[in-house]
Amino acid sequence: MHAFSRIVSGHAAPVRPAQLREQPQAVSFHAAGSEIYGQGERAKCLYQVEFGAVRVYRLLADGRRQISAFYLAGETFGFEADAVHHFFADALVATGIRIIRPSATDMAAQLLPLALR
Repeated sequence: MHAFSRIVSGHAAPVRPAQLREQPQAVSFHAAGSEIYGQGERAKCLYQVEFGAVRVYRLLADGRRQISAFYLAGETFGFEADAVHHFFADALVATGIRIIRPSATDMAAQLLPLALR
């Protein structure tokens, strides 16, 4: 059985991306260079790139950017260990983003014990 299929002592169905969505969300448009989220903002959802490209980075004390990742169509980003974004995310080109909001039955609470094993 796959590790994500087990939740602590019992067995549960595998976690699938569709379970993270309450309902389909509209695609929001971001022009090239526009910010999707900023460092220090509350992390309350995930983001899926529908088209375009996203850069995730942090700003260093001397003003330079330290790029963490690039995301292209079909990829999901915005995962955080706590409730705050630790990076900035902006659109590199005209980009469509679908926001994925966690369902009422928060999967993170169920998966935490598994992650701590």
